[in-house]
Amino acid sequence: MRIRPTLPLMAVLASVLAGCATSELATAPAAPNQPWQPDTKADGSVVAAHAGGKKGLALPPGYTLPSDPHVVTLGESPLLPPQGGHPYTLAELIDTAQSSNPQTRVAWNTARDAALAVGIIKSTYLPTLTATVVGGISHSDGQTNNAALDINNAYSLNADGTPQHHNTNTGEVQTLGLRWLLFDFGRREALVRSVRELQLATNVLFTATHQKIIYAVTIAFYTHAAAANRVVLLRTSLDNAKRIQAASEARLKQGQGTIVDVTQAQQATAQVNLRLVQAEGQEQNTYMALLSETGASTSSQIKLEDVSGRPLTMEDVRFSDEMVKQAVARRPDVLAAYAAARSARNRITAARDAFLPSIFMTGNVSYATGSMNLTSMPSAGSDSTSTLNLSGNRFSTLLLGGISVPIFDGGMRAAAVKRAQDQSDSAEATLRQTVNDSIKQVVMAENALHTSLSAYTASTRLSVASHTGFDAALAAYRNGVGSITQTELAGNGLSDADISRSDAYYASLMAAAGLAFATGALGDAQSMGEPQQEIEPP
Repeated sequence: MRIRPTLPLMAVLASVLAGCATSELATAPAAPNQPWQPDTKADGSVVAAHAGGKKGLALPPGYTLPSDPHVVTLGESPLLPPQGGHPYTLAELIDTAQSSNPQTRVAWNTARDAALAVGIIKSTYLPTLTATVVGGISHSDGQTNNAALDINNAYSLNADGTPQHHNTNTGEVQTLGLRWLLFDFGRREALVRSVRELQLATNVLFTATHQKIIYAVTIAFYTHAAAANRVVLLRTSLDNAKRIQAASEARLKQGQGTIVDVTQAQQATAQVNLRLVQAEGQEQNTYMALLSETGASTSSQIKLEDVSGRPLTMEDVRFSDEMVKQAVARRPDVLAAYAAARSARNRITAARDAFLPSIFMTGNVSYATGSMNLTSMPSAGSDSTSTLNLSGNRFSTLLLGGISVPIFDGGMRAAAVKRAQDQSDSAEATLRQTVNDSIKQVVMAENALHTSLSAYTASTRLSVASHTGFDAALAAYRNGVGSITQTELAGNGLSDADISRSDAYYASLMAAAGLAFATGALGDAQSMGEPQQEIEPP
């Protein structure tokens, strides 16, 4: 007699299978206050953990991870070629950033995904065809008292003499299924309009990404130029401090000065030298930041164009209310928010159309072989079965048309409509907020440019006066009619005035770029290659 599985054995087997999922907890950190130790290969690269696996390289105590050499290799940025003696211009760096910065590729892929989403929705207008092939074997054992046994079935006698029959059948079913939604009262059309608007938004945001990169590279370029020019000015200030120190030492040798004057001059020289060292460190930091914004390796060694001598357009820039509105209307973030609001309104229409009937067509063509005599077969990836007209036929076809009328779904469709309405309300609120923020940014950028130009004009006058005052103070001290304190004050004032003028100059260039970015006029690298041109209102 055949031994059947007992219920306890099946329960134990179910428990073992259920524990397969929770066993992966062994790959997670053991405790909240203990460091996690990853599995590693022989070269130190971190690999996915597996339950019961062995650890590779041992980690020191604490929360230090091993170095994975593949990380840097895969994520390394390209080097910028030195270009011989030709320095990189701002336009060239922007061109490099638009092709090397990872943000442009991410935005491009997002725009492509949005276009594919439109195609996916449009594909619902077409019929769905599914080909399925199922083959199998069935076996049954049974006890019968019927003496007339089927000669096609094998049988044996039990201990009590009753016949035990054994039936084995094999077969194969090939089907081609059709399902076609013919009419749904505009629900799919509303969905297509919705994803079309979202595609428009992603395309606009793709442009916005390029504008952000152009702006970021521009600001980084001028920030580094300001830092580099500050180093040059501090070196000049150091030379001036050394001149004052030399004059104090000469007066001391001539018996006209004091050791206090020399000591005070040496202190002033050391202070300027400290500022110079700090400025040189800042220059290196801004250089690394510029390379990072371009998407190039920070190991690149390039020369940059000197833009310190370019003239500025000193004409004041003032926008009327109509100009501000026109500028805001072309900003990518505003256009994207507007498209998102339209998309949300179309989703409300699609959610409401779900209450309406839908007309569909379905059918299948099947061919069966063997002796299984199936009337239905399972569908892949589903718990349901597909009913087939296979009884008594080797080859069969089925074509049906119908109308589906939603009656009750526990409020799911009503909730979907409410959610779509809430999302639409949020999208319109976001649009209003985006417009208000954009107007504020345009006005603030306009004021920043006005302030920067005024500061540059004032700092230029201060620099001219400071040069005259320093030359006079140094000459007077050398001739014995001035004091070391007045000379050092004049030197410090000259240094601060020159640095202030330089900072105001580059701040004006950055403010001009900020105004162009705020008004949505920051379009390409070539337009940023001529910052001395007058800023045209939109």
